[in-house]
Amino acid sequence: MKNFTDKSRRNDRIAEVLIRIGGILVIVSVIWILVMISRVALPLFYPASAKVVAPFKLPASISSSKVLAVGSEENQQGAFILDETGTFHFLKTADGTISASIKVPDVPIGAIRITSAEYVGKSAYNLLWDNGAITSVSVALSSSKDAEDKISLSQEVTNRDNLSFAASGGILQSFARPIEGKGAVRIDRMVGNRLRITYQLVEKDLLGNEKRNNSSTEIKDPLPGILTVVAVDSKGHYLYAGTDNGMLLRWDVSEPGQIRLLDSLPASEKRQAITSLALILGDVSIAVGDASGSLTTWFPVKVAGSGEDRRLARIHTLRPNHEKVSLIMPSPRDKTLFSVDSAEIHVDHMTSERNLLTIKPGSPIIHAALSPKGNTLATLDSNSTLTVWKLDIPHPEISFSTLFGKVWYEGYDKPEYAWQSSAANDDFEPKLSLVPLVFGTIKATLFAMLFAVPLALLAALYTSQFMSPKLKGRIKPVVEIMAAIPSVVIGFLAGLWLAPLIDKSVLTIFLSLVIVPVMLLVTIFFWKQIRTASLLQRTTRGHEFIAMIPVVILGIYLAFLLSGLAETNLFAGDFKQWLFSTLGIRYDQRNSIIIAIALGFAVIPIIFTIAEDAISNVPRNLTAASLALGASRWQTAWRVVLPSALPGVFSAVMIGFGRAIGETMIVLMATGNTPIMSWSLFNGLRSLSANIAVEIPEAPLNSSLYRVLFLSAVLLFIFTFIINTGAEALRQRFRKKYGRY
Repeated sequence: MKNFTDKSRRNDRIAEVLIRIGGILVIVSVIWILVMISRVALPLFYPASAKVVAPFKLPASISSSKVLAVGSEENQQGAFILDETGTFHFLKTADGTISASIKVPDVPIGAIRITSAEYVGKSAYNLLWDNGAITSVSVALSSSKDAEDKISLSQEVTNRDNLSFAASGGILQSFARPIEGKGAVRIDRMVGNRLRITYQLVEKDLLGNEKRNNSSTEIKDPLPGILTVVAVDSKGHYLYAGTDNGMLLRWDVSEPGQIRLLDSLPASEKRQAITSLALILGDVSIAVGDASGSLTTWFPVKVAGSGEDRRLARIHTLRPNHEKVSLIMPSPRDKTLFSVDSAEIHVDHMTSERNLLTIKPGSPIIHAALSPKGNTLATLDSNSTLTVWKLDIPHPEISFSTLFGKVWYEGYDKPEYAWQSSAANDDFEPKLSLVPLVFGTIKATLFAMLFAVPLALLAALYTSQFMSPKLKGRIKPVVEIMAAIPSVVIGFLAGLWLAPLIDKSVLTIFLSLVIVPVMLLVTIFFWKQIRTASLLQRTTRGHEFIAMIPVVILGIYLAFLLSGLAETNLFAGDFKQWLFSTLGIRYDQRNSIIIAIALGFAVIPIIFTIAEDAISNVPRNLTAASLALGASRWQTAWRVVLPSALPGVFSAVMIGFGRAIGETMIVLMATGNTPIMSWSLFNGLRSLSANIAVEIPEAPLNSSLYRVLFLSAVLLFIFTFIINTGAEALRQRFRKKYGRY
């Protein structure tokens, strides 16, 4: 006997140690998972950096000429300058030596030097010559390493024939833009505070013969001040101008002979001169810098009283510079802006309004330019020092305000929460607000729990306290087997079968919610009046719900019959159209009703099983004592059994809640996956888990979208942890209050 006792104690100790080790391993695994997904998400908030790769003095042979533009290639191994003679000098950043000097091809007749060079993107420059002619060139510069790690540069300068304009006098600044399929347009800022627009239009007849039509016109609108800076979008549709008294003007110049002044408004709060304008990627927003260092961004929005036209509005105010903004460089990849004053270069993101970086060169900057990929910055200062910077700006569009606050995006008329990760065009601005996804997760979970909890708990209470043991032995295993149905099957049935069914009979559903309970209550009332006969009592005891099934079916059928009459007489024959025309609510076929039923169906077995076990484990002496004191079976179940089992019942509800909040496939297949914020039953939603499943296959590795999806996983983890921790704390309180059971 002693040996048996010692062996049992030894086995108990071994089991205790193994259980503790298993618990510790579970905790370590959970923490490790959180750390791993957090490591992927944390770089979203890493700061930007700029590293000097190569500062060097320009060679004496070219420093004497006036420099009009600078540039660099992606690997920071080569740079170039354009001087006023029309020569591109390509330099190696390692030692500052000249790799090659290439003259601009096809210099216009009579032209001697270049007066200005406008960078128009994709390594292309429009050159304005001293005789007023315009030519356009493309610059190709790349680097490579040989077997001995020697750097070699390849460079090429080619002419762009589709953008050539003849000589013209009296021009201070000029812009040339191709018009897709039509020709080209030239916009000149002239002496005497004038603006002139020249069109070179090409028309083709049915035989393919080209007909050229040149026309020129000056803008006649009175200007509110002296022009200080002019900008034109890449398609030549809109002309922007700033004045010495802080006014910003915008013209529509897309159609010859139909030039319209769209906007004339103050863009500087202190009425300072506008010193710099730049179209941001996509050509929708324009950045405005003034003499006080203020930097703002504007884009057209709908304004009351303007009809279909959109008017410029100040949308974002970025961190101001210390002195006047002499140059604004938009990033070629996103909405990042580089603003230059005499002492600093500020790097800001338009949408997030983040100040990403401040670069402090040693001397005032004369020229600056970004590489085509935006990862390299070349600057030329007043000491003829060319500096190449390597930029590391990982996720400029991400901040806590863009993830969790309202943001005013391009094309929107007001700040909103929005999720839209991709689009067909390259200049699309990702919208990565997590608020609609969190909202969708909460909405789906709450609606599912509102559907599942009453049914599951009342079913558990009835099964444990009222149902006959023989019938319980058949019903409970069936409900438990429901938990084994794959969620993808439930989602498939909900999306392809249940959604169209409810779409055709939505009024029947709502009428059933009223008619069926009323009919059940009436039936139960009369049932209590007639069930005094001992034979009926013996027959129905423990099987009462079977007698209620025909009542439920009859109630649903009656709701179906009445739905047609109600739709015809109350909703003008079309309930869904009435919803939209009267209440402004759009009915989506895959909506929150489908989610509540489908997700609730998946959660009911879990809640039912755990709650029924907890209720059944309440000691029989409690129920016997209650019945002996004269309480009815319902009073005993409601006031004695249920409070005693409350910790277990609460655990069942919280486990069901955790199951619902993390569900993916049902929410993915049973909704339209629309990330909107509406409590309407008739709209769809998108949850965090479903969003991860939808977006992660298409998310580029380590991109902002990729890391935001991992941040979504972290949020789900935190939600689950908080819910489970709070649930356990409440369960312990209930256990202390209501005893062991």
